[in-house]
Amino acid sequence: METLYEKITDALVDDGYIVIEDALSPSLNQSLLTYVQELQTYKRAGISSSDALHVDSSRRRDKIHWLDEDGGAMSGFLSFADGLKNYLNRSLFLGLSYYEAHFAKYEEGDFYEKHLDAFQNSKNRVVTTVYYLNDRWHQEDGGTLLLYDKEERLLQEIAPKNNTLVIFLSEQFPHEVLPAKQTRYSIAGWFRVDKK
Repeated sequence: METLYEKITDALVDDGYIVIEDALSPSLNQSLLTYVQELQTYKRAGISSSDALHVDSSRRRDKIHWLDEDGGAMSGFLSFADGLKNYLNRSLFLGLSYYEAHFAKYEEGDFYEKHLDAFQNSKNRVVTTVYYLNDRWHQEDGGTLLLYDKEERLLQEIAPKNNTLVIFLSEQFPHEVLPAKQTRYSIAGWFRVDKK
């Protein structure tokens, strides 16, 4: 994992983001893929600000389930994230205190409008991660992640292909999810500097 952590760290310093295909071990990927497809407890995601959370289906339509230690697939992913947090803190002195993540399920027609992950006037989310869990995904299936720079120029279109990991600085890259044309799964997560 050290090589992967180093690659991520170098990219965050140089470019502020990275896209890695075949990122995690096939066994962990398969365990997560099975888990997310069998999960039945998704809830409608909300739009958050520093002091409020509300559902707004004109801006966001995905459903989520928060990750927690389970001794299995979720713990495996959280262990990877914890190792990355420690590496980033040692290498870049970011002061990351914890990591939170949820599974996201986008059904046909679901999307998420362009947004930043760090809330205005609140420096809580520092680094964003997105990990895709979609076997045999094709371009025509939609659900593409569009990543923009601070001037809102398109940097990259990222298809949500299985075992692809996207990491970027939360305050610097607006992004959106285009409407999915079939069910699309991911894990969205954030390294934070505030307290739980």
